[in-house]
Amino acid sequence: MKSLLVALLASTVVLTGFIKSEQKDEKAESGNKFRYRALVGNNPVKISWETLRDVTFKKKWYPEESVYMLYPTFGPNINKLNGKEVLLTGYILPIDVESNLYALSAFPFSACFFCGGAGPESVVGLKFKKNGRKFKTDERHTLRGIMKLNADNIYELNYNIEGAEIAEE
Repeated sequence: MKSLLVALLASTVVLTGFIKSEQKDEKAESGNKFRYRALVGNNPVKISWETLRDVTFKKKWYPEESVYMLYPTFGPNINKLNGKEVLLTGYILPIDVESNLYALSAFPFSACFFCGGAGPESVVGLKFKKNGRKFKTDERHTLRGIMKLNADNIYELNYNIEGAEIAEE
C-alpha cells in the first residue's frame, strides 16, 4: 500500500508542472509568481477571432502568378500559437467538399473574406484529422486542432488548423 502511494505521488509530480502566471495584478508584477497547472491531457488554447487580428499585411509581388498579394507579418501573440493546439468557433465554409477542403470563418458566408469584404485574418483553413463528415455552409462549430501560420505558400490561407476535429460543444 505504501509503495502504491509513493508511485502515485511520484507520477503526480512527474505529470505536472509550473507555468508563469499571465496575471497583470500588482502582486504578479512585483515578483516571479507562478501558478500550478497539470501537464496531463490536452489543454488547447481557446482563441477568438480578435486574437487572429494580431497580424499586419503588405502588398508583395508574386512572379509565379504575376500578381500582388497581401503578405502577412504575424505579431508576437499569434506567433506564440504556431504549432499549439487551439479551439476556435466559427462558421464552416465548404471550399471543395469532394476533397474535404473547408474553411472556418468569423462571419457567415455572405460576410466572409471571400464574399463580403472581411480581412484575410477572418478565415482559417481546415485540414481535418479524418475525412468523412460533409459540412453545410454556415454550420457553426468549435474546432480543435494544431494552429499553423503560413506566410509563404500563396495557395493556402495565412492561418490553418491541422488535424482539425469538432470539439465537444
